[in-house]
Amino acid sequence: MLFTSRPIARSRLRTALTAAAMGAASALILTSCASGGPAGGDDGAAPRAEGTFSDWDAVLADADGQSVDLWMWGGDEQGNAYIDDVLAPAVAEYGVTLNRVPIADTGEALNRVLTELQAGRTDDGTVDLIWVNGDNFRTGVEADAWLCDWTDLLPAMANVDAADPLLTEDFGTPVNGCEAPWSKAQFTFAYNSDAVTDPPTTVAELLAWAKEHPGRFTYPAPPDFTGSAFVRHVLYSTSGGWENVPAAFSPTAFDELTPALYDALADVAPSLWRGGDTYPADSEQLNKLYADGQVDFTMTYGPATLTQLVADGTYPAGTKVLTLEEGTLGNASFLAIPANAAATAGAMVVADTALTVAQQVAKANPGTWGQFTVLDDDRLSDADRAAFDALPQSPVVPAFDVLSENANPELAAAWVPELDEGWRTRIPAGR
Repeated sequence: MLFTSRPIARSRLRTALTAAAMGAASALILTSCASGGPAGGDDGAAPRAEGTFSDWDAVLADADGQSVDLWMWGGDEQGNAYIDDVLAPAVAEYGVTLNRVPIADTGEALNRVLTELQAGRTDDGTVDLIWVNGDNFRTGVEADAWLCDWTDLLPAMANVDAADPLLTEDFGTPVNGCEAPWSKAQFTFAYNSDAVTDPPTTVAELLAWAKEHPGRFTYPAPPDFTGSAFVRHVLYSTSGGWENVPAAFSPTAFDELTPALYDALADVAPSLWRGGDTYPADSEQLNKLYADGQVDFTMTYGPATLTQLVADGTYPAGTKVLTLEEGTLGNASFLAIPANAAATAGAMVVADTALTVAQQVAKANPGTWGQFTVLDDDRLSDADRAAFDALPQSPVVPAFDVLSENANPELAAAWVPELDEGWRTRIPAGR
């Protein structure tokens, strides 16, 4: 997600999710032990799709007539339009009605799932499908909140590289058939080249630029998704590169590596927009500051939006992507089915349709949404490759192979809340 989220107090959200997760896990175990039915396997884990559907024809037969509620961040107008105008009509051909449920933060959808599981709703949940990755996926795994072992049933998975590390792990959490890949993403810094004539080429130079140009740079306050990603970039920089930061979280690594991180962020804070006394609450606010000319840089894990924002005049005509020598973070986003989804088969049809060449091509078109495909080029036919090659090139955003050069791997999801909490307690405006 590529996800952009509105701020939710991290401690409050974690407390709610943890409590719900513990209750949900208990409910699942009790339900499966009592009934041995579809709510869980023999070991009390989340339901496994291979025990429900013998093959894809069985999935299609069950999906016909179902209505699928897809819960996803609603702040991207292009993304919303793609779901409503492109994906929904495609799945309707299978007798499936796709309803987009816009949310401000993915944690809202997961919290709903966990709360319903805790309340004993094991097969009639109100959430059928979630656009998810990272810490939310990890939390759901820990609570046995996802349907698993279902992605192998999807015909469209034949065009996905099963060994692609971006798709086999989600922020360090093994996917294990508990979510279907949907899009790849590359964190991107953008700047107004009319105002920034000598752009920085490293994160360290970016911080130095901010100090030399007071008030012209800022970033969203964690736990906003984009703000959290920026903090991870600075962590890699102050640690001498991502290779020096262990992917798996440990208190020892955190204690050793984060003092330099928070010192760097505290040092640059007085030079930020409004003197670092306040930060944009989320990426939308940062983007507005950039659009209004109050700052000269913005950042996003969804660079596809830059094309249209420049074309329609929202962003300055001089907007360019900032190329960093050390590269930027890369990840993938997924579609996950809750363990208690009421329309499991329909959700599988949506996930499979979203993975087809036709939909991946449509979604990759900058005029539609511009999201990077998860399909493996080597597995595609000549005609399918030609369809991708024929897509219009963005005058703003480079091709994915260029944008992802020197891509940095994401840290395990357990790092994210710890880094966010450290920012909250150690950066003055975060307190």
